Amino acid sequence: MATYLQLPMASSVPCTSTSSSPLKRRSFSVLCAANSNSSTKIPMPPLNPKDPFLNKLASVAANNPEALFTRPQNSDMPPFLDIYDSPKLMATPAQVERSVSYNEHRPRRPPPDLPSLLLHGRIVYIGMPLVPAVTELVVAELMYLQWMDPKEPIYLYINSTGTTRDDGETVGMETEGFAIYDAMMQLKNEIHTVAVGAAIGQACLLLAAGSKGKRFMMPHAKAMIQQPRVPSSGLMPASDVFIRAKEVIINRDTLVKLLAKHTENSEETVANVMRRPFYMDATRAREFGVIDKILWRGQEQIMADVSAPEQWDKNAGIKVADAI
Repeated sequence: MATYLQLPMASSVPCTSTSSSPLKRRSFSVLCAANSNSSTKIPMPPLNPKDPFLNKLASVAANNPEALFTRPQNSDMPPFLDIYDSPKLMATPAQVERSVSYNEHRPRRPPPDLPSLLLHGRIVYIGMPLVPAVTELVVAELMYLQWMDPKEPIYLYINSTGTTRDDGETVGMETEGFAIYDAMMQLKNEIHTVAVGAAIGQACLLLAAGSKGKRFMMPHAKAMIQQPRVPSSGLMPASDVFIRAKEVIINRDTLVKLLAKHTENSEETVANVMRRPFYMDATRAREFGVIDKILWRGQEQIMADVSAPEQWDKNAGIKVADAI
């Protein structure tokens, strides 16, 4: 129930006016009428002990009722909030939504993406052909891991067809593979390379460029080296096609030198096997010098003890046709 307060008004306020404005005369006459009756009852807001705003409003109405009538004109402040020393508005719905936790097990922030989780474990994964976007990410991750700790090893997992797709179509320039290779050579960290799936072309070079003794391959992965391919010439003039062909030959010679360096084979040997696509399984890649160990849990020694096919033929008494 609303309570009422007896509000004595000052009797000294004059009730005559010489103002010529009708609006002012009307307002002044209303005020005079209110002052003439000292027993005017002003409705009080309902008191609610749990509502500090209404309590404060009732206190102001009791102690200083003029403050409720002399309101500032064109104020940006919501009504009656200026009676507080430091008014505070309610939180917006978005703030309330963010502050409420509907599930205590829900993470406070969005989880990181998968490459970020792998990077936290010092793992860099190449799972796409070597296009500019992949090169940018891999080089940045290598540089970041060296900055974090130049002594801890970096684990480079490779499942890539290099600068071509699996059907042989060129998707990137050979410089994409050389960029990652140069970044690997500049690092102070040991780089453990692991082939999973496929390491073809430039990806095979990255596999062989790992730290000596730290190059691995899954038992059913494939490695393959091949000559670089000329990009699609389209409607290029013959002179431009010739320039591109010369550049491809230079890239091929560079690839041969780098593979010979890391596999410890002669350049002639590498150039001969690269005339056509040269596929290698895990055992053949280890024999050729692309990797050092096969990551087959508990089976590496078994594979090492298996005799070569020629030895099986010799033990069985089978003679090779070329030797007859």
